[in-house]
Amino acid sequence: MALRGRARQYQIRDQMQQFERAQEALRRSEKLAVTGRLAASIAHEINNPLEALTNLLYLVRTETHSEEAQRYLMEAEQELARVAEITKHTLRFYREPNQPTQVDLVEVVDSVLALYHSRLVAAKIVVEKEVRVSSLSILASPGELRQVIANIVGNALDAMRHGGILRLRLSVTTRNGNPKARLSIADTGHGIPPEILSTIFEPFITTKGETGTGLGLWVSDEIAKKNGWSMQVYSCTRMSRSGTVFSILMPT
Repeated sequence: MALRGRARQYQIRDQMQQFERAQEALRRSEKLAVTGRLAASIAHEINNPLEALTNLLYLVRTETHSEEAQRYLMEAEQELARVAEITKHTLRFYREPNQPTQVDLVEVVDSVLALYHSRLVAAKIVVEKEVRVSSLSILASPGELRQVIANIVGNALDAMRHGGILRLRLSVTTRNGNPKARLSIADTGHGIPPEILSTIFEPFITTKGETGTGLGLWVSDEIAKKNGWSMQVYSCTRMSRSGTVFSILMPT
């Protein structure tokens, strides 16, 4: 009996280790998926100013009036500066430390919106950002925070294929006497069906069919729990008022 009990203990230990390895593999898988989505957005974002540069340089080459040529060159410099800004945001995403540090929440939100700018414009999505404080600093890993926001914004984009409104609100609230930063991200998409809403943070649950991995929100929830944040979701599928709101509370 003792030997069987010990063998059972080893079996449970091995199963727990396998479960932990599987969870870690899923997290890495979703991180790669996020990286792929961001890479596609960045490629699209950089392609637009590069096309503009090509056209402007052609006009400079064919222009005989120096004033017009100077104007075209100035516009070309502006497009190059735009490419440099996109590159800076991208490098910041990959080079930021994993250890918690003081992060400006408004800056992180702006960097994610900059990366998704072209897709938002192409989908005819209007972005409304409301910042109710002058500055909002939290202790967090910038890369993890950006991954959570990018997941939610990416999902909102997928839910508004034919246009809509993306609202982001940053504010400070008090819970149990402690100040908390609140980030709300709302979309006017098709909403999440009630039968899925209660399990939306579980792995492999998705409303995107074959195009979704069902890991994005699960990974986001794991990151939130690890950092002591709380994340809630509200959704409605009614035609007249459909949409989804994600609310994240973080210690300031």
